[in-house]
Amino acid sequence: MDPRRTLAQQIAGEVVLSDDPGGTLRKWRTDFDVAQTTLADRLDVSPSVVSDYESGRRQNPGIGVVRRTVDALLDIDEERGGGRIRQHARVLSAGFESDVVYDLQEYSTGIPLARLYDVVGATEVSPGSATTVAGHTVINSIEAITRLSSEEFYRLYGQSTNRALVFTGVTRGESPLVALRVVTPTPTAVVLHGLGPDDLWEYAPEMARADGYSLAVADGDLNEMLDALHDVA
Repeated sequence: MDPRRTLAQQIAGEVVLSDDPGGTLRKWRTDFDVAQTTLADRLDVSPSVVSDYESGRRQNPGIGVVRRTVDALLDIDEERGGGRIRQHARVLSAGFESDVVYDLQEYSTGIPLARLYDVVGATEVSPGSATTVAGHTVINSIEAITRLSSEEFYRLYGQSTNRALVFTGVTRGESPLVALRVVTPTPTAVVLHGLGPDDLWEYAPEMARADGYSLAVADGDLNEMLDALHDVA
């Protein structure tokens, strides 16, 4: 499988089939952390043209525009080291859609959990029984809970349950922690991304202690966290 070609087909397909093609282009551009001005330079157009396509002020982009835009995003990523392409390849190879799982990675060796927390800017609110992890999975909390079966939910663990499950888009933490109760065994650590310690569901630490995993919260920028996780191990 050619990861670039597979990802290109996915992006182009989403844009062409979307009810809001411009909005879908904007989603992928921001996912690749590419500024409108940078993309405009690659396409040899003014930034206002990119903005008009993304906002819907300009007629929906044709397949030629979509193809050039996808190629430009992937070229930029490859010049930066190909981190986004590798990230999506890992997710797709695990059998998930990239709007459900943002990243899934196995480490060559276990790393201290404290280091992972430092990398993602997380604050531990309840310690667990283990101090190292061998991988991580970054999950869109709402999409995972509403779309995944219990068997698919278990596959979030990848090769090992000795990992951190990072749930994004969390407001209190109740839903992902309740969902974890039906999946056994439990992970080494759970990070709830999108809230601080004061926003956490009051019963969350108690549930973490009962199941023996470390619980942490983080509220930094999602794309910055994904970038930091590229080099965690």
